[in-house]
Amino acid sequence: MSTTRTVGVGLISVGWMGQLHARAYRDVPIVYPGLGVTPKLVIAADTAASRVDFAKNVLGFAEGTTDYREVLAHPDVDVVSICAPNFLHAEIGIAAAKAGKHFWIEKPVGRSYTETAAIEAAATDAGVITSIGYNYRHAPAVEHARKLITEGSLGRITNVRASFFSGYANEPNGALSWRFDRELAGSGVLADLFSHASDLCQYVVGPIAEINALTSTVYTERPKLAMGSGTHFAVIENGEMGPVENEDYAAALVRFGSEGPGSGAVGTIEASRVIVGPECGYQIEVYGTEGSLKWDFERMNELKVCLGRTNAEQGYLTVNASPKHGDYSRFQPGPGNALGFDDLKTIEAKKFLLAVTGGPQENSNVHDAASAAAIVTAAETSAATGQWQKLDVVAGTTASRTA
Repeated sequence: MSTTRTVGVGLISVGWMGQLHARAYRDVPIVYPGLGVTPKLVIAADTAASRVDFAKNVLGFAEGTTDYREVLAHPDVDVVSICAPNFLHAEIGIAAAKAGKHFWIEKPVGRSYTETAAIEAAATDAGVITSIGYNYRHAPAVEHARKLITEGSLGRITNVRASFFSGYANEPNGALSWRFDRELAGSGVLADLFSHASDLCQYVVGPIAEINALTSTVYTERPKLAMGSGTHFAVIENGEMGPVENEDYAAALVRFGSEGPGSGAVGTIEASRVIVGPECGYQIEVYGTEGSLKWDFERMNELKVCLGRTNAEQGYLTVNASPKHGDYSRFQPGPGNALGFDDLKTIEAKKFLLAVTGGPQENSNVHDAASAAAIVTAAETSAATGQWQKLDVVAGTTASRTA
């Protein structure tokens, strides 16, 4: 099928994630030729002139600027990718909505629930389509897990375990980037990694209704790093030290509400950015009265499944992702040919563009972001008070539901 519509793309911030968004847009017509959409890379913005040049000369954007407002004002831009640091998300997201631009924004969408809710309100008032960088939910094995749970293959869901362990900050001399500054980032591992884990729990099991959490900061000081001069992976020896203002580790007990297939279930969620061992150890385990399943992003193309209490063959069967699961067939012809992280962003781009052009809204949205932010805020309050916190259901999310 030939393409039928061109969608003008603007990009704000041309770092690693911005570059990945650009590549995902470029891949969409190749991976999904029947979608009928051709993204056109119109204009990219970054405060660093070298990155603007990279956007034009390497990524293929027709224009570049150091002022993101020029992206939002450009008449040929239909959609905007917002990949700037957390502290700019509210300003840019609200401005994008007011400019009538559909936007794909990385998480956490706001540094707090208040900021996220403001972006949600602006997008809702403007009627623009939004998509959030919860890319892990697009793994074909995860989509299959969601289907098994929703169909009742595991029976009544009883308990859930989720964790996101990443050692990106396990080096004590790792740079004091913006991620460790509360004014710039908001919370620490809660917003960065825990929010992914809670989103995945809600996506496959259902809305979280209550939470009781604790947090800790393992490294209270780190060597300073000038903004824009490196990443949070940079190591600085004998540098001037500055305070870490948010948490390195978080854990929570959760109860699921009555609206999803996990109605009445309980669970645990953990996250750490300073752990030694796991590099991207993002896991979810779901247990039911008739079976269970396990998924780990470090083996993202596999799903461990146990179905039935009385089968002769007990224990887990390792299911390889295949063309029968999610969007796998768009990338590989058969099982065993692995998908990667970048492919998940291509799926995310496709879902965003499909929604923008009037197709099914299978994408995550700003309501999912508001729900995740509410969970983070409740976790912070619980950690400070030692008390359970109740969570209201956020309307319009894509949390798993049976009705």
